Amino acid sequence: MRPRLALLALWALLAPLVLAACGGDGFDDDALVIYSGRNKNLVGPLLDDMERTTGLNVQVRYGDSAELAAQIQEEGDRTRADLFFSQDAGALGALTKAGRLQPLPQPLLGRVPAEFRAKDGTWVGLSGRARVFAYDPRQVPRPPKSVFELTGPAWRGRVGWAPTNASFQAFVTGMRVTEGEARARQWLTAMKAAGTRSYDNNVLALEAVDRGEIALALINHYYWYEEVAEKGQAAVHARIAFVTGGDPGGLINVAGIGVLKGTERRAAAEKAVDFLLSREAQTHFATETKEYPLAAGVPAEKGLPPLDSLHGPDIDLSSLDSLERTLDLLKEVGLV
Repeated sequence: MRPRLALLALWALLAPLVLAACGGDGFDDDALVIYSGRNKNLVGPLLDDMERTTGLNVQVRYGDSAELAAQIQEEGDRTRADLFFSQDAGALGALTKAGRLQPLPQPLLGRVPAEFRAKDGTWVGLSGRARVFAYDPRQVPRPPKSVFELTGPAWRGRVGWAPTNASFQAFVTGMRVTEGEARARQWLTAMKAAGTRSYDNNVLALEAVDRGEIALALINHYYWYEEVAEKGQAAVHARIAFVTGGDPGGLINVAGIGVLKGTERRAAAEKAVDFLLSREAQTHFATETKEYPLAAGVPAEKGLPPLDSLHGPDIDLSSLDSLERTLDLLKEVGLV
């Protein structure tokens, strides 16, 4: 069994025993409980600010988004979670499909463009990230316009990716949804046959481009912006190119949030969502994580192209919930 799915299965078996052994879930009775698939280092300070600003007693359980979504489904009506803060739209879509999220009020939903929230209003995007090509201009004078160009002989052994990374798997899921599974399989097979190099994560793939080990890598945009913020652009050899024209390589995924159905703290949960869509919180995403703020009127980090200029694939982001089938495909191709 794949490690990630094995972990989900193990949690399903052990969760009731663990909670029973501990004599409870460890949360205060009056706390607003957030299950967060976003890393504590990235959003912990923001959630601390939320607690101070709103006066809410906020307690957080951190973990992997897919695993937390599976945990919520296993816990069912007895879950202590009031809010699910997900790293990607797929995990939110899975909870929507399972009937675990309730619609948000229109005044909250209306602050974010329709393409970055659930069609039924059960979740709303908070920040966006675009898939890009990171490339070495010393080797690549002009970056390609589509991921489908990368299977050509000119790119053999010169491209890198991170197939075990959740953002890469969401990208492949998007390709399956928009282009069909047959074409996604064909592309993955051709890329592997062309000697595409695998890295453990986006950071390592970007670093490989920066030192000229490979010519191009498939990553999320903010890794490059974080590298530039840390080192200065003069010290970063790599450049990035945003993929437009509806190509699956230009997927724009979101981190988002939803309120659990049956919560006894609905008003507090909606107050928290309101804060996360505020200028203060949205500016945090822009300046600290280098992502796109999604609430209207909040500017992105300097140097980022406008979000509405990117034109990624036309996709309902909730449809990224079919991660398990993507993992099956990646295993069949021999990438995980």
